[in-house]
Amino acid sequence: MNLVKQRSETRGGILPPTEAQTLLALMHARAEVERLSEREQLFSTLMGAVNAVLWAFDWQAQQMIYVSPAYEQVFGRSAALLLSDFGEWRNSIYPDDLEYAQQSMLDVLDKGAVEAREYRIIRTDGQLRWLSDKCFIARNADSLHGPIIVGIAEDITDKKQLEGELQRLATVDVLTQSSNRRYFFECAQREFDLARQYATPMAFQLLDIDDFKRINDTHGHQMGDQVLQRVAQCGSSVLRRGDLFGRIGGEEFALLLPGCQPDLAEQIAERLQREIQRLVFTSPDGQRFGVTISLGVTYLRASDPDLSAMFARADAAMYTAKRLGKNQVIVS
Repeated sequence: MNLVKQRSETRGGILPPTEAQTLLALMHARAEVERLSEREQLFSTLMGAVNAVLWAFDWQAQQMIYVSPAYEQVFGRSAALLLSDFGEWRNSIYPDDLEYAQQSMLDVLDKGAVEAREYRIIRTDGQLRWLSDKCFIARNADSLHGPIIVGIAEDITDKKQLEGELQRLATVDVLTQSSNRRYFFECAQREFDLARQYATPMAFQLLDIDDFKRINDTHGHQMGDQVLQRVAQCGSSVLRRGDLFGRIGGEEFALLLPGCQPDLAEQIAERLQREIQRLVFTSPDGQRFGVTISLGVTYLRASDPDLSAMFARADAAMYTAKRLGKNQVIVS
């Protein structure tokens, strides 16, 4: 009776148990393939939307095995070329940063991760860009030869430019573009300490624009600003490499000359005085006028306990120049 029923069900279109199981397995496999395809499409969509470069590198083979679509946008280079030749990555690094970029990738083999990693690249269009490129050893990576390093590289050029601008604003006098008072004395203190430590010469100069209040009152504050700017330009023009120049007060400027012997320091002071005397200004109403400075010069002494001692002598010398008729250099 059971045999008759089984034959009847087969003739009626019901599949034998083995064939039914095979069909179910095929249907399940097809559904799994569709799910994997959807996941792959989702993954590709996500990778395309991420504005950072994801990458994977086979250390043993020295070959990039994956790079996300953002690579071509950030680096401005062909992903296919990178995947075929790792030298393409080295070629994209700014030459001064290449050694660091390579060494920091090598460090990941010992540390497992390197997160504070920043370097510059040169795009094919000539743009210089900053990258933050974190990298890690991939766990459980299926590599027969060696570790797989994975990473994420983000363009941080805007951040770097902002940091640079903030640093500039913190150290530079906005009007004259010379060092501001705080930054000048920070740098001067470091130079003072080095000069004391190694017994090297150093000169300090302090200058004040003569009758600056009269300039503002007669010709206006805009003309006064122009005077400050051009005096600062003269100050910058006499500097040697390593010298410091800054605006430390309203119309007062300072120079620090590391490694400068007294005779050379006096020559620099006199040259600065002449350069400023040559300046000619024209006010809005057509009046032409010039400016002069009073300048105090001093040198590092073995008895100087700190930088303020040099500053005090230069300041006293400058005011002596004022009392003696202005437009002159006094050495103390």
